[in-house]
Amino acid sequence: MKSKVLIFAGSSISHEDASKILDATYWPPISRGDIGKAASEGYKIIGIIDGIFFSRAAAAHKEIINVMKEGVTVIGGCSMGALRASELDVHGMEGVGTIYEWYRDGVIEDDDEVAVATNPDTFEAVSSPMVNIRETLKAANSAGIIDDEQCRLIIQLAKNTHYTERSYFGISRTAEKEGIISKEKAESLFQFCKENERDIKREDAILVLEKIKEIISE
Repeated sequence: MKSKVLIFAGSSISHEDASKILDATYWPPISRGDIGKAASEGYKIIGIIDGIFFSRAAAAHKEIINVMKEGVTVIGGCSMGALRASELDVHGMEGVGTIYEWYRDGVIEDDDEVAVATNPDTFEAVSSPMVNIRETLKAANSAGIIDDEQCRLIIQLAKNTHYTERSYFGISRTAEKEGIISKEKAESLFQFCKENERDIKREDAILVLEKIKEIISE
């Protein structure tokens, strides 16, 4: 069945880690034209986890709809997959995971919620995604590291930071410089975030792989 299953990933979960969960063919994050190429090569089940957002043309709605019309099953979640699934579930694309539900329900709307800067050679993320940052800061609030108002202000600070420059270290330092938190609290916050990140994107990437595993076994 491996020959019929293709996954676009690499930033939210590495191909090495993903292949331990699902035996499939793995391609880099999806960009314009890739899904048509995959369908023409005979892939019948395609999972979209990661995709290119701003550096090249993103996967278009029409090309995804076209391959589904040809009988290809397309599952999406986590990043570009979640965004496209929220827009195309009415056309038959299946969305899974928390981030997909947030986009579908209008809890989040912007592309930059899931976008990250990546290493061009390995596709590994070198910045932190807003969806993870927000949930991790909420966890820091619940743990008593920051109070409600500090949490709100730091989330806003992170949202106002360009997606390529978002990091827990940078956010903690900027929050200190802007007088939102003290130096000691900034250090505590950074340590907490580093050790307790809520990696929603990875969780959802795994759900995409598990959903496809379930489909294959039916």
